[in-house]
Amino acid sequence: MAITQALPNSFKKQLLDGDQDFSSAGGDVFKLALYVSTATLSAATTSYTTSGEVSSSGTGYTTGGKALVNSGTSVVSTVAFTDFADLSFTSVTLTARGCLIYNTSFSNSAVAVLNFGADKTATSGTFTIQFPAFTSSAAIIRIS
Repeated sequence: MAITQALPNSFKKQLLDGDQDFSSAGGDVFKLALYVSTATLSAATTSYTTSGEVSSSGTGYTTGGKALVNSGTSVVSTVAFTDFADLSFTSVTLTARGCLIYNTSFSNSAVAVLNFGADKTATSGTFTIQFPAFTSSAAIIRIS
């Protein structure tokens, strides 16, 4: 069991099939769910799962996670990219090792598996996911 950072294979195919819409106005709805270190998430992950998900804690985290605010899409030189605004879960006590970004508009399909590199904890506080800058060299999803 492990969380292996990846863009799932199913997501790559869905991009080519035109099933994912990252436009900031009228695009799909994406969510982020948190997972513990014993979760199994990888390039083979096809959709959101509750297996290994962080337990609901306090008032700030519920099963399924929370909706993301999409930054839209852009292309600079030969790199197309998209990103999301930072996301905070307030009033929580939890430990997470990684997360899954998934598309609720398209059968809860997996978009990205992120591994935090170590367990991250919040105790009666705020747990924040900080996304990188919306640039061609840093955005969370880049295609070159």
